[in-house]
Amino acid sequence: MEQPAPIAQPSVRPGLRGRLTIPVLAFGGILMAVMQTVVVPLLPDLPRLTHSSAGAVSWTVTATLLAGAVLTPVLGRAGDMYGKRRVLTAALLLMTVGSVMCALSSDIAVLITARALQGAAASVVPLSISILRDELPPERRGSAVALMSSTVGIGAALGLPLAALVVQYYDWHTMFWLTSVLGAVGVSAVWWAVKESPVREPGRFDVAGTLGLAAGLVCLLLGVSQGGQWGWTGPRVVGLFAAAVVVLAVWWWQQLRTERPLVDLRLVSRPRVGLSHVAALLTGFAFYANSLVTAQLVQAPKATGYGLGLSIVETGLCLLPGGVTMLVFSPLSARISAARGPRVTLALGAAVIACGYAVRIADSRDLWMIILGATVVATGTTLAYSALPTLILRAVPAEQTASANGVNVLMRTIGQATSSAAVAAVLVHHTSPVGGLPVPTLHGYLLAFTVAGIVALVASATALTIPGDDGRRGARRAGSGTLDARDEALEGA
Repeated sequence: MEQPAPIAQPSVRPGLRGRLTIPVLAFGGILMAVMQTVVVPLLPDLPRLTHSSAGAVSWTVTATLLAGAVLTPVLGRAGDMYGKRRVLTAALLLMTVGSVMCALSSDIAVLITARALQGAAASVVPLSISILRDELPPERRGSAVALMSSTVGIGAALGLPLAALVVQYYDWHTMFWLTSVLGAVGVSAVWWAVKESPVREPGRFDVAGTLGLAAGLVCLLLGVSQGGQWGWTGPRVVGLFAAAVVVLAVWWWQQLRTERPLVDLRLVSRPRVGLSHVAALLTGFAFYANSLVTAQLVQAPKATGYGLGLSIVETGLCLLPGGVTMLVFSPLSARISAARGPRVTLALGAAVIACGYAVRIADSRDLWMIILGATVVATGTTLAYSALPTLILRAVPAEQTASANGVNVLMRTIGQATSSAAVAAVLVHHTSPVGGLPVPTLHGYLLAFTVAGIVALVASATALTIPGDDGRRGARRAGSGTLDARDEALEGA
C-alpha cells in the first residue's frame, strides 16, 4: 500500500510572496462569494433580457448550487492527491471562464452552463484553508483560517450592492466583464504568491465514488431546491428523494469497501468529525435565513404596514454592516478558539445567531433594528464558521484536510439549500393580498426567524457534544498531521 507523502514543516514563501499568501487566498474567497451573489439583482429582469421564462432563469442559481455541492468534495480530494494550489487555480479559472461566458452571451442555456462552471469556485475556501494549514506555523494559523472562513460572508455582503449599482447604471453584461477581470487577477495572484503544498495523499482517484456522490447530491439538492415549485408531494420531487436515498446508500457501501475512497467515511464516523459536519449543516441553515428574509422584508412595499420599500441597492447596503462585522470579528474567533477550544467558539457563535434572531422577532419594523439584528446574526456566523475548519484541522490527518473541509462546506451548502426551501415554504403559507398580489405577512417573517433561531440553538447544543481536545494534543496533531494510537482511542471514545 502506498504511504502518504512525508509532512514538511510549515514554511511560507519568503519575501513579498510569503507576506501576500494570506491576502491573496482571502481575495479568492471573497471573489468566490461575490461571484455567487452578483446574479441576484438580475433575477427579476433576466426573463425579459434573455427572452426566457422565470423557471428557466431560476436555474442560473440552481446550477451554481448543484455544481458547487458536487465539486467541493471532489476538488478537495483532488487537491489532497494532486496539489492544492494546482486545483485551487483550476477552480478559480473555471469561475473566470464562466464569467466571460456570461459577459458574452444573453442565451439562457449558455448562462446556465456558465453558472454551473462558476460553481467550481465553492471549493476555494476549503482548499485555501488546507494550504494555510500546510504552510503557516501554528501561531499564525488560527487567525488566518478564521479570516478565510469569514470571506464567504464578506464577499456576499460586498457583492449584492456592487452588482445592484452596476446593473442600475450600466448594461448587465458589464457586471460580468468586471468579475472576469477580477477573476483573472485572482488566478494570476494565486499562481504567483501561493506556494504549492508538499503534503499529498497518493493513490488512484475514486471515479466510481465521484459519480455516485454526484448523482446522489443532484437528486437530493434538486428535490430540495425545486420542491416549492414542483410540489413537495409531486411525483418528480418524491422520485428525486427516493433516488437520492438509494444512490447515496449504495455510494456509502461502496466508499466503505474502497481502498482510497473519495470520502473517508471511517474518519467521518468519528464523533469529532461527524458532529462537526452536523453542526455545519445546522449553522448553514440558521445563517442563510438571515440574508434571505432580510432582503425580502426591507423590499416589501410600504402598503404591507411593515415593509420599507427599499431598492436592491439600499437592501445591499443594509447587509453591508454584517460583512464589515465578519471582517472585524474573525480575529476574535481565533483568540477564543486558542483559549477555550473551537467547539466553545462554535457553540458561542450559534448562540449569538439565535440572539440575533431574537432581536429580529422583537422588532422587524424599524430599519435600525433590522440592521442590528442582521449584524448580530453575521457576528455569530463569523464565530461559528471560523471555528468549523479549526475543528476539522485538529481532527483529521494533514493529507486529508482539503477533502475533509470540502465535506464540511458541502454540509453547509445542504443546510443553506434546506433553509431556502424552508423559508420559502413558510412565507408561501403566510401571505395576504397587497395591490392584488400575495405578499408574505409579518407573521410569516417572524415565524421564519423563529425556525432559524431554534435551529441555531440546536447547532449550539450539538457543538457542545463534540468531544474536546486540549490545546497540546490539537497542536501536536496539527503539526504532525498524523493520528497516533492514543488519539485513535480518544476519537473512538
